[in-house]
Amino acid sequence: MATTSSNRSILLASIPNPAAEKASIEAFRRDVIEASKGALVLVDFWAEWCGPCKTLGPLIEKVVAARAPKVKLVKIDVDKNQMLAAQFRIQSIPTVYAFLDGRPVDGFQGALGERELTAFVDRLLAGVPASEDEAALEEQIAALIGAAAEATAAGAHDDAAAMLGALVQELPEREDLAGHYALALIAAGKLEGAAAALAAVPETSKDEVVARARAALALAADAPADDELAPLMQAVEADPANHEARFELASALAARGDRDAAADHLLAIIKADRTWNEGAAREKLLKMFEAVGLADPWSVKTRALLRAIWFA
Repeated sequence: MATTSSNRSILLASIPNPAAEKASIEAFRRDVIEASKGALVLVDFWAEWCGPCKTLGPLIEKVVAARAPKVKLVKIDVDKNQMLAAQFRIQSIPTVYAFLDGRPVDGFQGALGERELTAFVDRLLAGVPASEDEAALEEQIAALIGAAAEATAAGAHDDAAAMLGALVQELPEREDLAGHYALALIAAGKLEGAAAALAAVPETSKDEVVARARAALALAADAPADDELAPLMQAVEADPANHEARFELASALAARGDRDAAADHLLAIIKADRTWNEGAAREKLLKMFEAVGLADPWSVKTRALLRAIWFA
C-alpha cells in the first residue's frame, strides 16, 4: 500500500489489485491489523460505481486528515478485493469498519454526514493512546523548544529563532510553536516578524504560549529609543511622585526586558496610589505576568509582592 513519506500524514490508498488474493490478505494484515496496534484505522469498503461512496469519501478523508497520525484510512475497492469483501460480509457500500488493537471495534453502513462521522471517530479516539511515532515526534519538538530556550538565555536570539522557525514551517498547524517562535523573535528585537508569526494564529486561539507571545508583543511595542530613557529616569529622580513619568519608565523597562526594575516602579505607583490612572500600574503588571507565564518564578515572586501591597 502506498503511503506518504511523513509519519504525521494520513495513510490513504487503496489496497492494490494483486496478482493473487494472498497478496491482498497480506497487505490487509500489514496496513490494517498491524497498523491498528498504534492508531485507529478506518477501513472504507467502496467501489467506483457507488454514488454514496463518492459522497462519503471526501468527508472521511477530511476527518482523518485532521486527526492524523492518531487515525489512518485504508480504502478497499470491493470489485478488486472480492475475497476481503466476502470475509467481512460486505452486502452494501459504503461500509466502514474501525480497527483498534488488531480487531474491528465498530462500523457503519451508508454515507454519514460530517458531524456524525466526526462524532464516530472522536468517540473511538477517546481510548487511543499516542502512537510511538507521535510520541517520538513530541519528544523531538520538546527537545528543540528546550534548545531554543537555552539559546535565548545565552543571548543567541537568531539561533533560537532559526530553530523555532524551522519547526513552524514543518508544523504550521501547531499554534504553540507559532507562540514560541514569536517569543524568540521578540527577544531578538524583530517585532514585525513576531507580529507576522502571530497573525497566522486565529484570534480565537486559547493556547497559553500564544497568549504569552501576544502580551509580550504588546509590551515590546512600548520600547523607547535609547535617548528617551535617560530623561524619564531623571524625571522620576527629580519627583518620585510623578506617576506618569514613572509609569512610562516602567513600560520602557518592561519593553526592554528589565522586568525587575519595571516591577519595582509599578509596585511603587500602586503602593502610593493604587487607583492612579484607573489602576494602570496593576494592569501593566498583570500584562507582564501574562507575557512571562503565571508559573514562572519571577511571576510568582512579583505576584506575592503585589498581594502584600494590595491587601496591606
